[in-house]
Amino acid sequence: MSKTNIDNTAVEEFVCEAPNNQVKKESLASNLKYLIVGTIFGIVFVKAEIISWFRIQEMFRLQSFHMYGVIGTAVVVGLTSVQLIKRFNIKTLAGETVSIPNKTFDKGQIYGGLIFGLGWAITGACPGPLFAQIGSGFLAISITFASAVVGTWLYGAFQNKLPH
Repeated sequence: MSKTNIDNTAVEEFVCEAPNNQVKKESLASNLKYLIVGTIFGIVFVKAEIISWFRIQEMFRLQSFHMYGVIGTAVVVGLTSVQLIKRFNIKTLAGETVSIPNKTFDKGQIYGGLIFGLGWAITGACPGPLFAQIGSGFLAISITFASAVVGTWLYGAFQNKLPH
């Protein structure tokens, strides 16, 4: 699928594998619930020491089970939730159908996972806890956050040239 650019050159249009089919628009006030849940989630991250650089280093050095237990629990909860959504055709709070398309394997996922894991091991942060770490006063993580934004932008800019 292609479309014409302003200067009449053909460009490939990117089609997302997981499009957002949301029909109803949400107001700014209705998004307050996400801020509240995100804040609670951040507090849980801090209290469970998931944002601790030392806990993350313990995990990568195979010195502690703490993070593996947290990640394993998250995987089990995620798998169970997706299966329940699919099996019982659960709808969103707005009444919209939840569509979960099948995923296809790509070798780029291995490269991306290795780069992600390396960055996680070096910085002691993955994208989820970044905001909780910044909110907890670990301002050096702002560099990690800025790097994540730049990396995301670069991926978007060079996506068509990367192996997929």
